[in-house]
Amino acid sequence: MFIGEYNHNLDEKGRLAIPAKFRSLLKEGAVVTRGLDNCLFLYPKKEWEALAKKLANLPTISQPKARALARLMLAGAMDVDFDNQGRITLPEYLRKFSGLKKETVIAGLYDKLEIWEEKAWSRYKLKTEKDSNSIAQALGELGV
Repeated sequence: MFIGEYNHNLDEKGRLAIPAKFRSLLKEGAVVTRGLDNCLFLYPKKEWEALAKKLANLPTISQPKARALARLMLAGAMDVDFDNQGRITLPEYLRKFSGLKKETVIAGLYDKLEIWEEKAWSRYKLKTEKDSNSIAQALGELGV
């Protein structure tokens, strides 16, 4: 399970160190792709394969939003490997999509990691914290 927030720097070659505690969960392979809210999603290979099947089975011919989500995530996906220092290389098109420069936040979200530009993450957290009561109410209505 992925949980917690970690600050790491992206180097000039686009390499990002993944926290050591998560590397064992990614040892079977990992996939990085465009995420929501302009962050990147990093999935263990097995989780990605299950999600990719769901995306591939969406009614993309008749549903423009399904088509858009499938394109966003499937076309944006790339397999990543770890180097000897526990880093992955993020392709330029994903760094550009997410606005990553140097300072990043890696956030654990149970079955995946999110990779954020640090200032964007701070803005997102601040907004979410301000909306926490309405978020809790909406989740309560869903039975959470």
